[in-house]
Order: sequence, then C-alpha cells, then structure tokens
Amino acid sequence: MAAFPAVAQSEWTKIRSVRSTVWTLAAAFLVTLVIGVLLSLVTKNNFADVTEGSSTPFDATGTAFSGIMLGELAIVVFGVLAIGNEYSSGMIRVSLAAVPQRGTLLAAKAAVIGGLALAVSLVTAFVTFFAGQAMLGEHHTTLGSPGVLRAVFSAALYLTLLCLFSAGVTVLLRNQTLALGILVPFFFLLSPILSVVPKAKNVAHYFPDWAGSRSLQVYQPADQPYGPWVGLLICALWTAAALLFGYLVLQKRDA
Repeated sequence: MAAFPAVAQSEWTKIRSVRSTVWTLAAAFLVTLVIGVLLSLVTKNNFADVTEGSSTPFDATGTAFSGIMLGELAIVVFGVLAIGNEYSSGMIRVSLAAVPQRGTLLAAKAAVIGGLALAVSLVTAFVTFFAGQAMLGEHHTTLGSPGVLRAVFSAALYLTLLCLFSAGVTVLLRNQTLALGILVPFFFLLSPILSVVPKAKNVAHYFPDWAGSRSLQVYQPADQPYGPWVGLLICALWTAAALLFGYLVLQKRDA
C-alpha cells in the first residue's frame, strides 16, 4: 500500500516537471496584478465619473481585484492541465498501476494542486491588493478596515477552490480538452450572461464562480441573496461535489 507522503511527493514532481502548469500559475499572478494596477490607476484619475450614481460606498479592495476574472482563467487552466496531462499522455495508467488505491492517488493530487494554487493565490491576492491601493492614492483602503482582510484572504481561497473544482471536473471527464471546452465557456460566457438575465439570474447566483466572487466584496449590495461567507461556502460545495464525482468515476472506470 502506497504511503500518502510518497504519493504526494510523486505528484509534486510530476507537476513541477511540466512547464505548462508552471506558466499558467505565473500567468494567474501577472494578469491579476497588471490589470488590477491599471484599473486602479484609471479609477483614481477618473474617480468622480467612476463613482457617480453608485448606491454603495467605493470598494477600493474590489477595484484592486478587477483583474481577477482573467486570473481565474489561468487558474482554471492550471487545474485542468495538472490532471489532464496524465490522461492525454497515457501516464495515468502508470500512476494507477503504481498506486492502486485510487482514493489516495486523487487525494494526493488534490493536496498538491490545491497547495500550489493556494500559495500562488495568497501571493497574488496580497501583492495585487497593496499594488492596487498604491495606485488609488487618497482613495485607498487598508487591511485594518472592516471587511478588507477577509476579502483579501477570500480572493486567495476563491481562486484555490476554482482550481480544485476544475481538477475535479477533469477527473470526472478524463479529458483535458473536453474539460476546458466546458469550463471556459461556462465561467466566462454562460455564467456572466445568465447572472444578468432576469429569469435566470436567481439560478446563476448559485454557480460556483458567481457565488465565490461575492466573498471578494467589502460592501454587499442590498439585493444580494447572501453574504460573503455563504458565497464562499457555495463555491466550496461545488468543489467538493466535483472531487467526489471525480473520485467515483476514478474508482469505477479504468484509464
């Protein structure tokens, strides 16, 4: 029986050796940071126009995280590639032969992928926050302000959950091309469109990306159906479900 630490070490070696997974994590950091800095600077220079007619106080934290949607794309791709590369190359057969305990194998994969995503996401969230506040000048906020530290940590948790959700979907589908073909349109086309359609938005508000991204807000709109912690919990439940169904498929089907 393979020991979990040994399996996790093996998974770490696999991910570290694949350049595409490393580059997607770097892209998640750079895209989130650069867009957040640029839009924070634009907001500072056009503050009166940006805040005109707003029903909630100006959210300096949310402004700094304006680029997180594109950062999501990179982190989703990382989650898919970290799992899907083994299926596309056929190496999953070797992995399953070396570690017949499929639950242990999936747990090790999830631990390594989640740990890497969380580490990168924490760095991304805090660097982006401080850089964004520097660009906002007199309109900036601080970590000590109510709700700000929670929002910054939530940004890191949110990206990590999306990464693990994508990994779980890839195990479920056993095909990285199919996983990307479903996840990218879902997160970046279907979910944003449905969230503003009157008859569909009540359903879309419980999608993992929309729900999780509510936790990044410092000020909650009056018409929002739930608070930041509930939103993060909804995202976590989607992630747990994806990993669970992925595990059931991995148990019952050969590579």
